[in-house]
Amino acid sequence: MNNTLGYIKNDTVIHRLSGTTKLIAFILLSVIVMTSYDTRFLILVMVLSILAMKIAEIHWKDVDFLVKIVAVFSLINILAIYIFEPAYGVELYGSRTVIFGTGRYALTLEQVFYEFNVGLKYFSTIPLALVFILATDPSEFSSSLNRIGLSYKISYAVALALRYIPDIQKSYFDIRESCQARGVEMSEKAGFIKRIKASSNIVIPLIFDSLERIETIAQAMELRRFGKNKTRTWYKARPFGSNDLVVIAITFIMVAIGISLFFLNQGRFYNPFI
Repeated sequence: MNNTLGYIKNDTVIHRLSGTTKLIAFILLSVIVMTSYDTRFLILVMVLSILAMKIAEIHWKDVDFLVKIVAVFSLINILAIYIFEPAYGVELYGSRTVIFGTGRYALTLEQVFYEFNVGLKYFSTIPLALVFILATDPSEFSSSLNRIGLSYKISYAVALALRYIPDIQKSYFDIRESCQARGVEMSEKAGFIKRIKASSNIVIPLIFDSLERIETIAQAMELRRFGKNKTRTWYKARPFGSNDLVVIAITFIMVAIGISLFFLNQGRFYNPFI
């Protein structure tokens, strides 16, 4: 089973960065990417994100399932944009270059370019998210949230959620294998609708298993008097190092480039059709 959204322990430069550094870089770069529609900038961020994944030694088998899901949803979103606003790119860029077709749904170069930028946004931010999630220890992440001012109770809840995601995945596959052992066909041999119905039957036992885990964790935290004090120390809290300063500096430079392009383009959109 692939560890799709769980922390992958390793000893790379990315892993050795402080959780606070990775959080700051992820938030700032995600915000500027989702704000900007400059194709050149989006491609630059995407290349840097993929490079960060390579440095963190995150392999395709670790993220293939999630990437495929994102690709499907991004394709659905792009198709939905074309169905409901087929001329939105024409309005944005102020020109109309028809590739083929006539009428409302004539495919224009401007619309293709706009939707290409939308797709770039997904594949610029998803690698950032994967690097952040797969290369950040949940305990270290919670200490980072606490360090930037978030309540340690909320920080600890976020850490538990990150730790719980791989457990949910494991429980899902365990229940699925149990169903298959009882003769329920859930492989590719069965039809798509049949597989959907069979998978939906996993939801109820998965919910009960999750509730049992939550109760166990809650009781353990109560027995240890969690939340009694206003502050707490952290078992895993990585101090800032020289690499952290370099990454933060690169992040601020990237954000500055993104903002400067707003003024250069006189808006969020890069218009090659002028």
